[in-house]
Amino acid sequence: MTLRKGPGSGLKILILVSLLWLTACLASPQRTANTPLEAAFSDALERFQSEYDFPGITASYVLLDGSSHSTAAGWADAELREPMTPESRMLAASIGKTFVAATMVSVAQERDIDLDDPVSTWLAQNNWFQRLPNHQGLTVRQLLNHTSGLPNHVYLPAFAEAVSQRWSEPGNPFTPQTLVGFVLDSEALFPAGEQWAYTDTGYILIGLAIEAITGRTYYQEVNDRFLEPLGLTATSASNKRWLAGLAAGYVAVDNPFGFPAKTTDKNGVMVWNPALEWTGGGLISSSRDLAQWGAALFGGQGVSEEILNTMLQSVPIGEDMPGTYYGLGVAISRSGPLSPVFGHGGWIPGYSSSLRHYAESGITIAFQVNSDQISHRSLSEIELCLAAVVISGGKETDCVP
Repeated sequence: MTLRKGPGSGLKILILVSLLWLTACLASPQRTANTPLEAAFSDALERFQSEYDFPGITASYVLLDGSSHSTAAGWADAELREPMTPESRMLAASIGKTFVAATMVSVAQERDIDLDDPVSTWLAQNNWFQRLPNHQGLTVRQLLNHTSGLPNHVYLPAFAEAVSQRWSEPGNPFTPQTLVGFVLDSEALFPAGEQWAYTDTGYILIGLAIEAITGRTYYQEVNDRFLEPLGLTATSASNKRWLAGLAAGYVAVDNPFGFPAKTTDKNGVMVWNPALEWTGGGLISSSRDLAQWGAALFGGQGVSEEILNTMLQSVPIGEDMPGTYYGLGVAISRSGPLSPVFGHGGWIPGYSSSLRHYAESGITIAFQVNSDQISHRSLSEIELCLAAVVISGGKETDCVP
């Protein structure tokens, strides 16, 4: 068959060829040209994944001018060979405490609540309240900055034993009241306000206080105050087993809770219910969202200056960690070449994460790993290396883990 060329046929052929080319481009993966910083940041992540033998890792940075970049390496599911992507989500664990504290301080400001008021004002009606260690005079601020003297239920053998026996049950066997129950009638670690000891239990009480004060759920409050206004669309409640976009997490075989070595089944559903964390953390997120949250929170866009200054009012962690302080849901380092550094780490079976804001340079970096088999030293090495890469604009590329 012969094609007949009429008026304008050449233009039609050109358009047809252009459309075919565009279709081919859209159907095939594209490599965008990276800036030196983006390339160095991505290369560093590839090195971490290889050197530490993580299943997968994601990371993101936000610069002072608001520009950002996210990258990933390794596998979101090693058995199914699903690659990790910047959109992959993981349990953010205790980084969620930054959201809990920001919510509590915001509520207090709006309702003219003094953070040094006793928490009994809102929780004394519970029949278990007087069985709490240090319940008399225990304040909101002491719960937020971990000077309450409350034991941490997560560290207690009774909690580990209970979880190991009940993690496979349907629903969530560990309600907030159940979690608080593990520390009732216990001895206080120290008189309230006199020392520092990290305790998830204190943040469970903060969650209960937020709900008692507002008459709404904590997740409604954090969504309406921060997640929706800041466009953190990859961040949501980790209060059910099916969490869209969740990367499989890999758990130490000898974990005290008896969890399987992988957090998800073949359908991507968690084999245990992450709702047991609640306001001890309680969120699933991406590194991109965490970095954007840190940049907004510490950069003054996420909360008012008054709220941020309140959150940064801190106490020393202890003599064994000089230069390290804890504010209200915020860990603060005031020693070292990059100080001051604000942020929080996160650990939960199967996942490790970090959020750090470097105040001097104005940059924020977050990363997540779908494994809990990583030491604090290794996490610190990754933090420092990524910070060096970003602060140098990609020129610092020889920091090898």
